[in-house]
Amino acid sequence: MPLRVPPRDERGQEAMTLTLEGVSKRVNGRVHIHPTDLTLEAGTMNVLLGPTLSGKTSIMRLMAGLDAPTTGRILWQGQDVTGMRVQDRKVAMVYQQFINYPSMTVYDNIASPMKLMGKSRAEIDAAVRKTADLMQLSPMLDRKPLELSGGQQQRCALARALVKDAGLVLLDEPLANLDYKLREELRAEIPKIFEEAGSIFVYATTEPEEALLLGGNTATLWEGRVTQFGPTPLVYRQPQDATTARVFSDPPMNFLPVTKSGARISFGDGQSAAAIGGMADLADGDYIAGFRPNHLELEAHGEVMAFDTTLSVTEITGSETFVHLDHHGERWVGLIHGVRNLEPGSDLRVYLDPAHVYVFETHGALVAPAPYAQAA
Repeated sequence: MPLRVPPRDERGQEAMTLTLEGVSKRVNGRVHIHPTDLTLEAGTMNVLLGPTLSGKTSIMRLMAGLDAPTTGRILWQGQDVTGMRVQDRKVAMVYQQFINYPSMTVYDNIASPMKLMGKSRAEIDAAVRKTADLMQLSPMLDRKPLELSGGQQQRCALARALVKDAGLVLLDEPLANLDYKLREELRAEIPKIFEEAGSIFVYATTEPEEALLLGGNTATLWEGRVTQFGPTPLVYRQPQDATTARVFSDPPMNFLPVTKSGARISFGDGQSAAAIGGMADLADGDYIAGFRPNHLELEAHGEVMAFDTTLSVTEITGSETFVHLDHHGERWVGLIHGVRNLEPGSDLRVYLDPAHVYVFETHGALVAPAPYAQAA
């Protein structure tokens, strides 16, 4: 068997990579993770995006070595580490239930991994103060965790993970338990923090908006399967199938059957539109159209399609209104700007610009991205 040569960076040094080759996980005969191939590179932010129970934490546990895969192997810098204990790997993990030692100061909390590694007092002090400054914790080093706000406590947990100088940092919904203001603050800080560290970062979230804010790469997960992986904006704008489009949309993407005939697309309700962009090259036949909730409108602007629906429920968030619609038995959601006083049970006409429509095969594969997404 030929020797695996680790990848190298532009300076000729070994570059950190984490590779999953055919990795799967079964528990009591039940599939938790389908066979997965994935390669993550040093200095990258990699988001695992999917609903609860889609497999995000299971994949992280396999990456960390907390669980062993049923099939496949895990490579670190080209070397097989599948059977290696988590204690022997350079891995740090932060959970949504952030954990600090309540009897220790912030300084000692951050320093604790380095003390276990046998680092010198000078090394520990330099690393703690540098990381505390990065996490805006320097004025609080003498405090106990319970004297901190929730966001500061989570920063302390993140600092402890960073100070380990781990090659792989796993963040399992680390902001889920924080209030809105703190989440927004840390979301803005995290990419800057991680850019300086140079490790491989894996961040699990259920929120598409969070994935877009964090940037980097995104892997979409659905029922234990990675449906797509690539640069976050590309996965969002050009999902390769309807499942990925559903995962990377909040609320999920709306769908309806359509028919291509000649130069037009028929949408039902007697609606049709010119087949523009990639739709123009489609063969005649039946397809599924998809469009995001924020592209439905209550007023017509330009050449748009109109759909008659029944309003089921409205949800007012303050600056926006979610409208839950029934379109001949299909459930749609629209995200409308502004506060709208609408009566549930009433008829409601909504409008859609055909430039915002994705087209999928009936089995779900993307055949034509929305023209607006191709132009972005």
